[in-house]
Amino acid sequence: MNNIFSYFIPKDRKFFPLFEKASANLVEMSVLVKKLVNTPDLTQREPIHKEIEDLEHRGDEITHQIYLELGKTFITPFDREDIHTLATALDDVADYMHGSSNRILLYNVVDMTEPIKKLAELVAQACTDVDKAIKELKNLKNIRVITDSCVRINSIENQADYVFDKAIGELFDFEDDAKVIMKYKEVLSGLETATDMCEDVANVLETILVKNA
Repeated sequence: MNNIFSYFIPKDRKFFPLFEKASANLVEMSVLVKKLVNTPDLTQREPIHKEIEDLEHRGDEITHQIYLELGKTFITPFDREDIHTLATALDDVADYMHGSSNRILLYNVVDMTEPIKKLAELVAQACTDVDKAIKELKNLKNIRVITDSCVRINSIENQADYVFDKAIGELFDFEDDAKVIMKYKEVLSGLETATDMCEDVANVLETILVKNA
């Protein structure tokens, strides 16, 4: 019955392209975050951060456009609530990547530790899988690609939890300066939370699959 009904629903030319723009934007941001934490030259970090900030603003514009289209469109490709939730989840990933970049500069975090670099790498991996899954959402023919990406995102988030917890434990064990502990904890927390937000995206995608596949 769903297959028959789908013939009468016009092909979506609004939401899926916007979602794909949003996920591609996340990949681009994550590449820059990796570049930022692996750049020892302090003079190069601010220009990289500016690029990240510009992409975060672009992400906000895409999210706003999705909300506008949601208000104007009578027939949507899947539940309106899921469209809104997915757009918000994608925007949250961008927010936390930008927030981490911002903290590195504002808190003058000079030395990039291995846990920070590892978390940035995990964020990039999760964003790549988010992008893969979003690209398959428009026709739902390759459900396995979406589910595999969601599984990998969940695994990445678990790895990020471990890296974060271990890094914080080592900070408390080997660092006596409370200010330094706070600075590094904030950066680590922002990156780890970005993987949490990717997991939120995966959860929304799985909900959409259950309802529509």
